[in-house]
Amino acid sequence: MDLSILRLTLQIAVVATAINFPLAIGISWLLVKKRIRGRFIIDVLVSLPLAVPPVAVGFFLLELLGRDGIVGSPVHRLLGVDIVFTWVAAALASAVVSFPLIARSIMVAIGGVDERLEMTARSLGAGSLRVALTITIPLAYRGILAGTLLGFVRALSEFGATVVVAGNIPGRTQTLPLAIFSNVQLNKTDDAMRLVAVSIALAVVTLGVHNWLLERSRGRT
Repeated sequence: MDLSILRLTLQIAVVATAINFPLAIGISWLLVKKRIRGRFIIDVLVSLPLAVPPVAVGFFLLELLGRDGIVGSPVHRLLGVDIVFTWVAAALASAVVSFPLIARSIMVAIGGVDERLEMTARSLGAGSLRVALTITIPLAYRGILAGTLLGFVRALSEFGATVVVAGNIPGRTQTLPLAIFSNVQLNKTDDAMRLVAVSIALAVVTLGVHNWLLERSRGRT
């Protein structure tokens, strides 16, 4: 197996998760703790990538990030580079598709923190940020990590949105799922099986840690 495929897959998944993590924390905090106006609309938008086909997500990103898109056009004019059909586009596609899993898990983790502890900290003069950093996140961190791992494993397996916005270019954008697809099309069964085995191994390890963290979180609760 070409190790560059595995390296690129992990790189894209790590970058996608790094993009999602602070956004998921911030949005989850607003939706669970602040109860802001328009919460219903934001909640729907957070879950939307789960409800639409990944190919539709990829098409939307293609229009957004393409040379004539709202984001892609100024990037091309200022930097002279294209975002689409690069590993960056693949990372963004993976981030969008996996975001709801991370955000939903973090919402549950944050919502499970005893509000009386937070109220006590506020009564002692702690501000919202200090309460978040010293009370809420430390108590919810296992659930937060579990949700982050769930999003990471989803990013590892992303196919539909990636193939539309980043293509299937060996050495540039070809991840494990795309390489499996290519080998199946070329009837290279043995190569496809090896890649499937690697994908399953990565998923088992990540999901095993995810489930262990959830059990520890439930035990603590």
